[in-house]
Amino acid sequence: MKTKGALVWDVNQPWVVEEIEIGDPRRGEVKVEMRAAGLCHSDHHLMTGDIPAADFPILGGHEGAGVITEVGPDVENLAVGDHVVMSFIPACGRCPACQAGMRNLCDLGMGLLAGASVSDGSFRIHTPAGRDVVAMSLVGTFAPYAVVHQYSVVKIDEDIPFEVACLVGCGVTTGYGSAVRTAGVTPGDDVAIVGIGGVGTAALQGARIAGARRIFAIDPVPWKRERATGFGATHTFADVESAVAGIAEATRGAMCGKVVVTVGRADGADVESWLGLTAKGGTCVLTAMGDVLASDTTLNLAGLTLLQKSLRGSIFGGGNPQFDIPELLTAYRLGQLNLDDMVTRTYSLEQINDGYRDMLEGRNIRGVIRYTEADRR
Repeated sequence: MKTKGALVWDVNQPWVVEEIEIGDPRRGEVKVEMRAAGLCHSDHHLMTGDIPAADFPILGGHEGAGVITEVGPDVENLAVGDHVVMSFIPACGRCPACQAGMRNLCDLGMGLLAGASVSDGSFRIHTPAGRDVVAMSLVGTFAPYAVVHQYSVVKIDEDIPFEVACLVGCGVTTGYGSAVRTAGVTPGDDVAIVGIGGVGTAALQGARIAGARRIFAIDPVPWKRERATGFGATHTFADVESAVAGIAEATRGAMCGKVVVTVGRADGADVESWLGLTAKGGTCVLTAMGDVLASDTTLNLAGLTLLQKSLRGSIFGGGNPQFDIPELLTAYRLGQLNLDDMVTRTYSLEQINDGYRDMLEGRNIRGVIRYTEADRR
């Protein structure tokens, strides 16, 4: 079918909305009529080259929610009319990582940026001239329709708003899990969250729900710090330097047992400063990402060893998309997890560059593309 999508054709080039062709679902695949897509920073990393692309053009978008309109052969437990959320990491449930309980590290993840389908290694998206189009994270939600493998979708209840549901496909699950699973926040912990965008706000709420005593939110944007208090932060700071003194005073020098770093772009030169917020025996979780090929890091190894600190990475919050996504949406329905206020602005697909400009300039916690019937004509 012919439709449109937001493509990036080269490094440091803007998104271009143009015609694309999407094939029919094959074995194990479904076609989804997209209703909403989140504007996540990871898609911007594709534009800047921080995430190296296997090829161009790339159809962006890996946060999304919609309705299944067609089902291919051998699809299990999914049907036409089901409401679904895209999972930016497929989870097969069968590979060694999945069998070991690490579905966020499913072996199928190695193909996320290659664009070839899980089912047969071919491409589902093409330009009108017949050129293969890489779908971000094998989903490509910056188009009104998507054909994806069943391992990349999670069925949800029909009463969940699509603009809220799309957030749990990446940002919310990643942030919440970074605090609750990877950092292991427990009642009474003092927690610092560095970077209060979509992922950071979810981490903040995860820390609050897990029973943190004090939550220190660190972000240079004043209105984000103000909003952070509404999500559960007890203290806010504009930067790490001022946070060190404030946290030391509040904790009588003990610092934070758990630190979660969710800045838009991580730099290895800042790692030691984040560990400086971390208590003896504490855990610092790096959820943020920068240049994938960078390897330089500033780190005091003696401090890491002698103070027995832990430095951990986290992808998808260390969770299981098939379990965590419905669980978080249940917490939303119960009023425990505030997702409505995380959606700062909505955009049309044609406004995608405006949405990313707002993100980079600190005007959004999370921007969302809302698809309408006009997009499907």
